[in-house]
This record gives sequence, C-alpha cells and structure tokens, in this order.
Amino acid sequence: MRSSEATRRRPLPTEGRHFDYRTAFQRDRDRILHSRAFRRLKHKTQVYVPYAGDHPRTRLTHTLEVSQIARTLARALGLNEDLVEAIGLAHDIGHTPFGHSGERVLARILAGEEPTCPLPERLVREVGTFKHNYQSVRVVDQLERRYDHPGLNLTDQVREGIIKHTTWKVRFPFPLPTTQGLRLGKPCHLEGQVVALADEIAQQTHDLEDGLYAEAVSLEEIEKLAAAATVIERSGQTYKLERRRARKAALLQRGLIHLFVTDAIETTARTVERVAAKHRVSDHEGWAAIADEIPAAIVAFSKRVAPLFANLKAFIYRFIISHQEVNRQDHRAHLVMTGLFRAFYSNPLTLPTYALLRFHEETGRPYLRDLPIAGIGKEVSEHYRSEPRFVRLIVDHLAGMSDSYALEEHEALYHPRV
Repeated sequence: MRSSEATRRRPLPTEGRHFDYRTAFQRDRDRILHSRAFRRLKHKTQVYVPYAGDHPRTRLTHTLEVSQIARTLARALGLNEDLVEAIGLAHDIGHTPFGHSGERVLARILAGEEPTCPLPERLVREVGTFKHNYQSVRVVDQLERRYDHPGLNLTDQVREGIIKHTTWKVRFPFPLPTTQGLRLGKPCHLEGQVVALADEIAQQTHDLEDGLYAEAVSLEEIEKLAAAATVIERSGQTYKLERRRARKAALLQRGLIHLFVTDAIETTARTVERVAAKHRVSDHEGWAAIADEIPAAIVAFSKRVAPLFANLKAFIYRFIISHQEVNRQDHRAHLVMTGLFRAFYSNPLTLPTYALLRFHEETGRPYLRDLPIAGIGKEVSEHYRSEPRFVRLIVDHLAGMSDSYALEEHEALYHPRV
C-alpha cells in the first residue's frame, strides 16, 4: 500500500503549515501516539495486572511489541512500514480494563446475560454488543476529541487494519459512527494481515515469559513444547551448556519469536509469489487491481510451524490463562465492571461531568446537573434508562478506563472510607 494512495473521510486543514514532510500514515501514527486513549494503555491489563509488579506486560507494552514485530515483518516483505506501525499502535486502543475479562463482561451486559445488571429487552435489541476491535475504531472515529471534528480522522487504510486485526463481520451489531472505508466485505490488505499475525506472535510469546516469571509454569515444562524443542535443537550447544535459568529463558523467548517471524516471512513471500504468478501480476498496479481477490490470510505460518504455534497457544491457555492468579483477577474484573455499570445506570449523576455533557450534546436532553432535584428522577426514568445511547455512553466510559481508575471508582462507590 503506497502512502500516496491513502484516503480520509475528511480533508486535512493546513493549520498555518507551509509544507508537510510526513506521509499520510506517518501522520496517523503521530495522531495515535498523542491521543489520550493511547496513553491510558499503560495502566491496562494484558494478562497480569499492571500494578502487581514492574515487569509483566501491560496493554501498552504489548502494543509496542506488536508494532515492533509487525515492522520487522513488513520490512522483510517490502510492505509499507508506516502503515503497519500505525495499525499496530492503534489496534488495541479501544480495549477494556482487565484485558479480555473486561471485554467479556461488557458483552454479557449488553446481551442481557448478566443477572446483576439487567437491561430491558428493548434496550438489548437496540444497543448492540461489544468487541474491542470495533471499539478501537469507535475511539479513533468518534471518542477522541482533539480537533474540530470527533475522532482523529485517520486514513481508511489504518482504520481497516485496526478493525481487521482480529475477527470481524460484515453485519455486526456494534454502533460504529460509519463503516465507510472499512471494506468489511473484503480481505484486509497485507499490512493489516501482518499486524494481525504480529499480534498473535507477541501475545503468545510474552504471555509465556510473563507466566514463567509469575511461576505459573516452569522452564522444564516449556522445554517439552514442540516449538521450544525446535528452538533448542537449532541453538546447538549454546542453550544446552547454559546454566543460568534466566539466561536460558531469554534464549528460549528470543528463539521462539525468531522461529515464528522467520517462518511467517518465508511462507508469506512464497504465497505472494504464487498469487502474483496465478494472476500474472508483476508490479504494484497489478497487485492493487487484484487486491480484493486475495486470500484473507496470505500472511501466515507454514504447515510445519502452524501446529507448533497452536500447541504453544493451547499450553498457555491451560497453564497461564487458566491459572489461579489470573482467574482471581478475572473474578475481580467481573465484580468491578458490573458494579460500576450498575451504579452508573441506576444513578447517572455518579458519572463524570464529561459523560453527562456528551449525552446532553448527542440527545438534546437537558444537562442533568442543571435540573432541579425534584425533576431528576423523572428525567432519568424516561430519557436515560430507556435510551440505547445512554447505555452505550456508560460502556464507552467503562471501556476507556484504566484498571487502576476502575478499581478506584469501585472503591469510592461501594467501599467509601471515612
């Protein structure tokens, strides 16, 4: 994808500039890095809670590792590194606190499946569901406010890569501001596919390392994995003669990343060559002409390495994701997220001022704090609890929270101190 081919929904204002030296995708990367939602990722859980120690990955450090691996893949394959980096930095920008546990709680609430947060059936039918890749697009399209318009006005190519970094559907009950430019019925461009695979590589390898240092698994158990055995065999005497466990763990971690990245590069290059030969394509223009016909997973592992990766993923789920400490965190996430939703939905005045002002702007209803006390109950009953936009506003607020902020809010609402 060439930067000169980038498209946006809104023209860029000059803002007094005499010239610009950034490509379209560089500009997107910069807008993402300077956003508030990006900064909040540093306090959001990846697998282990960020306040449990200095070294477990957070959602921010996961994002940086994804971006780094994706750039390596892109450079080796001759793809657009700026586009890959921008997608990588923004792919989880709409993720909830408490990792995927927070995501599941919000989806259950919106589906009417959470008994502690019952919603009227009509609301459940109208409000839609929750999924973090869709929320990430919602953040960059609507929720970030730095310009005269809602959102960051990113290029369509970056937006498409964000939503397609994990599974997506053409018709999905999620209230995106617009689906324009997302090409939901088409496979993602190669840069977006690179980020999707880099996300998987980063996630599994760093979850393994974090689980090892959290003592959820032992080095000896990891060494029995087929992927680890492959790395150990390739390292020759370097690994076998090493006696320092921390050094061995680092060697194994680097070796796994190298194994998966190298295989993905070689396999993808061969697949691209076959597709190009099949369609008699020999240049960029030819590839652009067939881009909508390419497979949805050109960027992939070989048939030899794919089972090794799947085996690693199953191992991590069994011994790390299902570990007691992680599940205690998941239980805490459920208590906090449902408790906060229940409080905000039952008494909107517990929401911060920005949220109530946003509801006022979007619906035209009176700003709740301006109403006399006698009129608040009727207004809430008739125009808040029955309004899908109010429920979505609560979900947006919850999804944007960091773990620490969510815990502090829950403590303030349910366990106030004298």
